[in-house]
Amino acid sequence: MTRLHLIRHGPTHARAMVGWTDLPADLSDTAALARLTAELPAAAPVISSDLSRAVTTADAIQHDRPRLPHDPRLREINFGGWEMRGFAEVEAEEPRRIRAFWETPGEISPPGGESWNALRARADAAIDALIARHPGGDLVVVAHFGLILSQIQRARGIGAAEAFGQKIDNLSLTELSHGPGGWSLGRINHRP
Repeated sequence: MTRLHLIRHGPTHARAMVGWTDLPADLSDTAALARLTAELPAAAPVISSDLSRAVTTADAIQHDRPRLPHDPRLREINFGGWEMRGFAEVEAEEPRRIRAFWETPGEISPPGGESWNALRARADAAIDALIARHPGGDLVVVAHFGLILSQIQRARGIGAAEAFGQKIDNLSLTELSHGPGGWSLGRINHRP
């Protein structure tokens, strides 16, 4: 059984849709980082997306754990033309499209961006590759809100709209396992 310890990166404090924009993480809460680090298996390899907010969060919790190369497939959803814009601003221009994107996630995508189903396919492929390379062990994956939700959706076998109802805080831990019997969930949005 492979155990995945999914960590959401430190906060960016942006009040907009942040997908592929490379904003830094605020890692000033060293006590929270220390508690999170203590919750993780000591020898588990650490991997992150290639966006700096995930990379620096992974750096902060790595300690003596081995590090795997950053993987761009672990990125947040690509908001395309909505990137770094607020909901109200986009809603004023494209009310039906943005509401459909959030309320009935699936094939709807922002202009030049990525649909929920495209994110899910990318995330599933990245996680499957990690499991294939590290069967039967623990992995620490520092990623993003959307990626973590996509894997909760997968493990629970639920729809995207239901998965969207799950809260995932910055610097939280979500645990999933995969083995011959399929997926199982441990703690979700755990803040040590």
